[in-house]
Amino acid sequence: MERLPEAREDGSTNVPGVYVAGDLTGIPLLKFSLDSGARVVRRIAEDPTLRAGGTTPPDLLDLVIIGGGVSGMAAAVEARKRGLAFTVLEATEPFSTLVNFPQRKPIYTYPRAMTPEGGLQVSADVKEALVEELRRQVEAAGIRPLPLRAERIERAAGLLRIQIAGRQPLLARRVLVAIGRSGNFRKLGVQGEERDKVSNRLHDPNDFRGKRALVVGGGDSALETAIALAQAGAHVTMSYRKPEFSRPKPENLEKLERLARDPMADVAVEHPSSERVTTASGPFATGAHPPGSIALRLGTEVKEIGEREVTLAASGAALETIANDAVFAMIGREAPLDFFRRSGIRIAGEMRPASWAAMGLFLIFCSWLYNWKSGGSMAGLFAAQHWFPFNLPDLLRGAGGAVAAAAADPRTLLGTLAISAAGPAFWYTVAYSAIVVIFGVRRIRRRRTPYITAQTLTLMAVQVFPLFLIPEVLLPLANYHGILPQGIADALFPVVTYGHGREFWRAYGLILAWPLNVYNIFTDQPLWWWIGIGFLQTCVLIPLGIYYFGKGVYCGWICSCGALAETLGDTHRQKMPHGPAWNRFNMAGQVILAVAVALLIARIVGWALPDGNRIDAMFDPILKTHYKWTVDVFLAGVVGYGVYFWYSGRFWCRFLCPLAALMHVYARFSRFAIVSDKKKCISCNVCTSVCHQGIDVMNFANKGVPMTDPQCVRCSACVQSCPTGVLTFGQVNRGGRTIALDLLPASPVQMREGREAAG
Repeated sequence: MERLPEAREDGSTNVPGVYVAGDLTGIPLLKFSLDSGARVVRRIAEDPTLRAGGTTPPDLLDLVIIGGGVSGMAAAVEARKRGLAFTVLEATEPFSTLVNFPQRKPIYTYPRAMTPEGGLQVSADVKEALVEELRRQVEAAGIRPLPLRAERIERAAGLLRIQIAGRQPLLARRVLVAIGRSGNFRKLGVQGEERDKVSNRLHDPNDFRGKRALVVGGGDSALETAIALAQAGAHVTMSYRKPEFSRPKPENLEKLERLARDPMADVAVEHPSSERVTTASGPFATGAHPPGSIALRLGTEVKEIGEREVTLAASGAALETIANDAVFAMIGREAPLDFFRRSGIRIAGEMRPASWAAMGLFLIFCSWLYNWKSGGSMAGLFAAQHWFPFNLPDLLRGAGGAVAAAAADPRTLLGTLAISAAGPAFWYTVAYSAIVVIFGVRRIRRRRTPYITAQTLTLMAVQVFPLFLIPEVLLPLANYHGILPQGIADALFPVVTYGHGREFWRAYGLILAWPLNVYNIFTDQPLWWWIGIGFLQTCVLIPLGIYYFGKGVYCGWICSCGALAETLGDTHRQKMPHGPAWNRFNMAGQVILAVAVALLIARIVGWALPDGNRIDAMFDPILKTHYKWTVDVFLAGVVGYGVYFWYSGRFWCRFLCPLAALMHVYARFSRFAIVSDKKKCISCNVCTSVCHQGIDVMNFANKGVPMTDPQCVRCSACVQSCPTGVLTFGQVNRGGRTIALDLLPASPVQMREGREAAG
């Protein structure tokens, strides 16, 4: 996961008036860069508050554009068209990234049917022609960038001050940062990297004709460099730390394979479903292969760079030294994050002292909230102090007249509500349901796909009706009016001496299945109807749904935890941590599941033994109580929601939920998958960055293999956010062949392509 500045969909950042466009938005496509720059300027120009205010300094600009690349120049052309007072700052030269591409480099202009917003357009597909085309349009628009380097942006009296290296600062109403991922080149971190023969870019491949070149990396830049060198007649060796290529575009991979098939190099090429490319040993294993060919060294890393040789190391293998004249470390650049940090712009996934403090305070609040909601000491404190609205029944009965009469009669709606409202859980559920509905509506308006609409409406309906109105209002009313059959009431809702006189809260078990909800099973005496319902849910209905639609059939469409994550947590999903270490933490849920199973076994044994046995004596006060406060209150409540706005709304669902852990087992037999069109994948990593289950979706997409990770909750974020429409929900057979695709559209790009094809 590459760290980038936090930017909203309109390009705005946490610093008022500062916007981001281009590659820094996470989509490294030429046309998207053009489009984003023009769109941001259009939004700025149409903002009625742009020139609001009183007297302003005479040198005040409407807009300062930092960066003279594709996105920055598209913004400048649009600013000229809109009549804004602006300037462009470019520290090196306009379009420097394109200029530094190798000679005659092919340019990827997908999607071909897309016409970017604004006046700056592209049609050329080779570097030199593209640069000339862009320069010609910029000159015609009269854009003259200033050769200055911006050091940071500061807020000053409602305006923005851009500090410039070596001269007076500029003042502007708005600033657009379009510097791309133009920070420092990533380092190999090995001895000899400082040698003159080591480079991070290739200018003219013909300079290396007949020489022995090592290319390090596994992305498109690395493959294009290796291909260009080989076609120019160099002896090329490629070193990549992973055992297979997954990121490159199909056409680059095909070119590499053609060069690697040179029979003199004894290169073996495998084509399984993932399109891996591996190498075999042969007479050229030490790098003495003929010019124009490529020797692949997958699963290796550079250990040392010497004057005339390079040492490679493979996992579990001896070191290999190959003759070498030039090294190209094509492993990308670091985004210029220091500039954003100096300017106070937040970096996605980066925790600052203020962030840690805010999360700590929120965890304290959640500790109080869930202690109160679960009947702990805080609930007693509120009851003793008679703070509104927790003593609503007393307030209603003291109001006098018809209100008091209605509140005193449980057969009325007001009377039923008054009794339900006497407990903290009622008010918690009211707030929970309201949040799901409010943020659910916002999600529907934000995402605008049929899938999101149907999913969110379903989550809202499940939360409001079976998880609130039915247990808190409808069942009590039905019971008071004699509508609820006595046999069903006795079987499902035992008589008690508090509240409505029956345990209608057990109706939550109609939706919240074991072991997410254990309390209908962990009872003193077996409630056989609930045991039957629980078995049907956990062992029949959920596995059947998962078989066809994946784990998300429950987590993404029914569960109350998922409802909050998909609504309130919709704009925080990119905060889920990724990587191998966090993936190992996924096993925590399996531990909690094991504890729940152990308690179930203990409960069954307790039922089987004579009354008064030791298990019965300790189960409720020790085993069940500790499970409640540790798992349901602390882990699911305090931790799960306490880290919501810093580690995504799915923290509990991914790492700790015992039902999710059980569904992981079921999901391994599922036909559900997210299928991908490999040829459309641009390796932008957007799909992975928005996955709040921490799945490396791109790793599947750019191989063209179905994504079948059991963590997937079918939220559609990856499908919806993919800028090129690569992903689709579907079903695959055991061999990975697609056998069905979802009929409910989830990709805006595919929806647009469908309309264009139909029109």
